[in-house]
Amino acid sequence: MDEVGSTLPRRQLGRYVREARSAMAMSQEKVARLADVSSSVLQRLERGVSTRVKVRDMQAICEVLEMSEVMTAAMVGLLRQSSEKSWWYEYGSLMPADFDVYVGLEAAAQRLITYQPALVPGLLQTPDYARALIRAVKPAESPVEHERRVELRTKRQAMVTRRRQPLHLDVLLHECVLRSNVGGADVMAGQLRQLAEIGKLPNVCVRVLPFSAGAPVGDPVGQFAILEFDPEVKGSAASPPVVYVESFVGCLYLEKEDDVRRYYRVLESLQRVSLDETTSRGLLRQATKEFSA
Repeated sequence: MDEVGSTLPRRQLGRYVREARSAMAMSQEKVARLADVSSSVLQRLERGVSTRVKVRDMQAICEVLEMSEVMTAAMVGLLRQSSEKSWWYEYGSLMPADFDVYVGLEAAAQRLITYQPALVPGLLQTPDYARALIRAVKPAESPVEHERRVELRTKRQAMVTRRRQPLHLDVLLHECVLRSNVGGADVMAGQLRQLAEIGKLPNVCVRVLPFSAGAPVGDPVGQFAILEFDPEVKGSAASPPVVYVESFVGCLYLEKEDDVRRYYRVLESLQRVSLDETTSRGLLRQATKEFSA
């Protein structure tokens, strides 16, 4: 029988606690003793399985692990979210604004498959393209704050280009992404050129859904990502795929088998009528020339 609540926040919570403890070279027994919780509770917490942990216990564990206020608030938020049947993360709700839940999932993923109908995904954005978007989203922030966000976004991209165990990234872009003028012609030319080049990496696949494909699903399909994890990580619960759906006001994380299966079917429908990698690269280069003219 399935446990009540979402397993995803529990898995995330367990991973953060386990990584923080390892970074401090502390045993589970020592952390449990200093936080005044039982070793079995801490073991279950780190494994991402259901356990009776109160907010004050979580705060004590975070204090022992010397987590910051923001990180402690995020851990408490994840603890509270774990009792919900589905995980809807509304910005500024239970989670602190400075804690990006998705980035944590992205860092733990082995493979990421995403469909983007309007914009280049963050992992493949050039600094200029990212800067144009960030300025539009955060017009009240200072240029210094804008640059900090650009830097954080580009740092995430290292997981795609690193030599050891890079993230496997499958990107499906609607042709709208190639034609939308974000930041001006020079910015778009640089971005499209970069997309064509990075698609040559063995762990990266970039394909385009052309206008000529029409509406292959019938219903409108917004952006989504499917994150796949290593199901055999020692000391933690199995990690089935998760679908991430982002909207203007919040994010939805889907982990029920039926929901995930439905998104895989949608993905297959979109891929079936998309251009192959070589043809997609040719279209990217053609669009680059058009913006460079």
